[in-house]
Amino acid sequence: METWCADFMARASRRAVTPDPDWSHDCRLHPAVARSLQKFQVGESGDGAHLIAKADAAGNSDYAAAVRLFVAEEQNHARMLASLLQSAGIPIIGRHWSDTTFVQLRRLTGLRFELMVLTIAEVVALRYYRALAEGGDDALLVDVSERILDDEHHHVPFQCHRLRVGFAHTSASIRVAVMQGWRVLARAVAVVVAFDHGPALRATGVTRRAFISDTMRLFGSATAEVFTSGSAASGLRTQSSTGN
Repeated sequence: METWCADFMARASRRAVTPDPDWSHDCRLHPAVARSLQKFQVGESGDGAHLIAKADAAGNSDYAAAVRLFVAEEQNHARMLASLLQSAGIPIIGRHWSDTTFVQLRRLTGLRFELMVLTIAEVVALRYYRALAEGGDDALLVDVSERILDDEHHHVPFQCHRLRVGFAHTSASIRVAVMQGWRVLARAVAVVVAFDHGPALRATGVTRRAFISDTMRLFGSATAEVFTSGSAASGLRTQSSTGN
């Protein structure tokens, strides 16, 4: 975990000396994209208190420090999305049913289950922000999406690494059952997101079917990273960048 902590700290240092996007840019968002971003902004804006508490209880100070840095990156996403919406003259919203449901689901049990749900959200984010980065018709939207996407390339392997450690001593039969249940949940989430954000995805040239298919391919690499020997982290980066 020292490596992950160092990675988060290095990126934080780079952000500190990297200029923010030009918020004075005359941002124009497709109405469907604007509504979609409002929902994602709510999802990124949590304080991470429950996750941090569970990380502290796990008894690994390096992991707990890395989680705090991860939460800070997520909050920075929320800040950038809020500024992006403001630049386009779009108000942020206080809450949305999808975020409320997601948060309640995450908090059902312990750290492992919370990370499993969180990993699904991070994988969805990989495909979602790639769609905006590649199909967005506004320079500021593309800039913000690329910055968030770069972080997500690190977040998914970070969560997978901790889950791999968490399941290291679990029996093979339980691991298979967990993996199958996890995949079912991931597909359900991908379908819900595809339909809830379908108009925004279409505005970027991505169909609902393609979004679900691409997201599940990315999720396949995540499950391989957690439950099989060898590393699949590079597959996550490659697939999210190329769509293959």
